[in-house]
Amino acid sequence: MPSPGAAPTIVVVMGVSASGKSTFGKKLAQRLNVPFVEGDDFHTPRNIARMSAGRPLDDTDREPWLHTLANWIRDATRSRRSAVVSCSALKVTYRELLRAAGPGVWFVHLDLEREIARRRITHRTGHFMSENLLASQYDALQPLLEGEPGLTVDATDDTETTLDRVQTALAAFESERGGTATA
Repeated sequence: MPSPGAAPTIVVVMGVSASGKSTFGKKLAQRLNVPFVEGDDFHTPRNIARMSAGRPLDDTDREPWLHTLANWIRDATRSRRSAVVSCSALKVTYRELLRAAGPGVWFVHLDLEREIARRRITHRTGHFMSENLLASQYDALQPLLEGEPGLTVDATDDTETTLDRVQTALAAFESERGGTATA
């Protein structure tokens, strides 16, 4: 539980499609003993249909999705519930919107080379994102800026080592603000 007066921590696992946001996010949530929330579940049926048809989303398409996620973060913050959420969060403006929803929002950017993402996405089944949409995600991607709360990690590094690095950096963030992500 967060310390009295401190907002809960919401960790947003970000990156392009096939970077491992859901897989890593679930493992991180398990380690922190908090719920995992799949950001893709917040997409509108229109967005899913658009991506399934191989058409990339633009800022107008993403806006309702991001606002829905921000509202979820706002509600979780008010209810004092920490969580790990997957969300591409490709642009600084998207991350600003999510951070404005709660003071405990912190990002983990799973950085992945384009060719590795392409290989991963071609072998993935049961997901609406196709390989031809990957280029649009890399075109939109703005890595975490200096001063943004979060950590960039290599999405191909050993998972346990990466989880350790993330937990250490997250603990430092929480120490600065007096909150915690653990239940």
